[in-house]
Amino acid sequence: MRVECPVWEGAGPWTAGKFAPRRLPSCSKSGKRSRGWDRRTWLWIELEMEFDCEGLRRLLGKYKFRDLTVEELKNVNKFFPHFRYSMDTYVFKDSSQKDLLNFTGTIPVMYQGNTYNIPIRFWILDSHPFAPPICFLKPTANMGISVGKHVDAQGRIYLPYLQNWSHPKSVIVGLIKEMIAKFQEELPLYSLPSSDEARQVDLLAYIAKITEGVSDINSKSWANHENKTSNKITVVGGGELGIACTLAISAKGIADRLVLLDLSEGTKGGMMDLEIFNLRNVEISKDLSASAHSKVLIFTVNSLGSSQSYLDVVQSNVDMFRAVVPALGHYSPHSVLLVASQPVEIMTYVTWKLSAFPANRVIGIGCNLDSQRLQYIITNVLKAQTSGREVWVIGEQGEDKVLTWSGQEEVMSHTYQVQLSNRAMELLRVKSQRSWSVGLSVADMVDSIVNNKKKVHSVSTLAKGYYDINSEVFLSLPCILGTSGVSEIKTILKEDKITEKLQSSASSIHGLQQQLKL
Repeated sequence: MRVECPVWEGAGPWTAGKFAPRRLPSCSKSGKRSRGWDRRTWLWIELEMEFDCEGLRRLLGKYKFRDLTVEELKNVNKFFPHFRYSMDTYVFKDSSQKDLLNFTGTIPVMYQGNTYNIPIRFWILDSHPFAPPICFLKPTANMGISVGKHVDAQGRIYLPYLQNWSHPKSVIVGLIKEMIAKFQEELPLYSLPSSDEARQVDLLAYIAKITEGVSDINSKSWANHENKTSNKITVVGGGELGIACTLAISAKGIADRLVLLDLSEGTKGGMMDLEIFNLRNVEISKDLSASAHSKVLIFTVNSLGSSQSYLDVVQSNVDMFRAVVPALGHYSPHSVLLVASQPVEIMTYVTWKLSAFPANRVIGIGCNLDSQRLQYIITNVLKAQTSGREVWVIGEQGEDKVLTWSGQEEVMSHTYQVQLSNRAMELLRVKSQRSWSVGLSVADMVDSIVNNKKKVHSVSTLAKGYYDINSEVFLSLPCILGTSGVSEIKTILKEDKITEKLQSSASSIHGLQQQLKL
């Protein structure tokens, strides 16, 4: 359904660097004259026209919850009748494409005593209303994007309402109201000098195609604001593991500022205790923008399924990550992403895809805890002499993990190595991975990253090209960690049995990844 109404093609003309409101021309359908803006009060007044529900239903033929979507858009039309709807192709970060319903229009924003018409575009996913819309600014050639807390260089909009989206509580009308409120605090567009308009046209061409990763030409950079906290770390998730990571990092004194993002509703158990006892340098927040300028982002959130299949549980995690990873990547574009959510190999891959970060800056906790424990058992419990050789647990977490050694093979007999490995693994198997122990392991990795220690850890990293693995999967391998994440993957002697196990793990992980909807 398209309702032609010329004023809504974009914002009004500029006057002294500001949006100048226009009079709303008559807009008719079936011969009726419409009402428009009251310029003194700037209230929305509903246009006298019918909302074409049946036409919209036909457009949404492939949508999973078509009737729910139509009913919600019908309600949107009551408050914002000027929006124009169409079906267009959206290009996702992984280059996949999908035909999606989208609508464009403007919203009135009062800023420093002036009212501006801010042009916006909403893309409605085919899983709506259970997934939030994707929102963009839609600037004209004489507008520049002010990169800020809630807007990136391509004009994509990030809001708490989007990250906390939950049907049926969350609705588009509520989202627009929050958008107006946030833009009143920080106007997302500014006036370009006429000499810059030609360059802005090039940027708009990218935005129109929703191409990710274009440069921030003609944008005011929020990311270059002075960063007063040199070692800022954010833990995402307020469950037991998130709290354990927070306490361990705080105890090691690694962070100048430590943010714990609690994505759950209300205040529960340990979160309440943290608020009561108020740890120094620890901030608890539900606003993703509180993570801005972090050096490391640690993901501990998990979606706990009840009667769901394993695939359903993993997909629930993916859906949750889809709502938060792009926003967190926007707020901390130079950070290292450390994934502790389960299954860690798959969720690290998902984080890599959703963030579009280079692979060296996206790592999973992998088998680091098992490796550290195994090395301790061999050296301090079994009192074994390894002649400088190091033992590592690699591959995937769980029963399919693999034990291997690095260093010169000649210094230890094969028989002794096998006996030592078997005994150490027996002792390791009785050790469970509780939240506090994982938290200590995470803190150790964060210390290596933030302080550029160049220490070797067995972490989940992109394994393509290693052990003849040809698919994009993340497996634990011994990696040197520093401020840029993985700076080097250590070479381990190849054995046919180890290669076979790693390839088997890679195959099963890749098979599950292919079934996920990113």
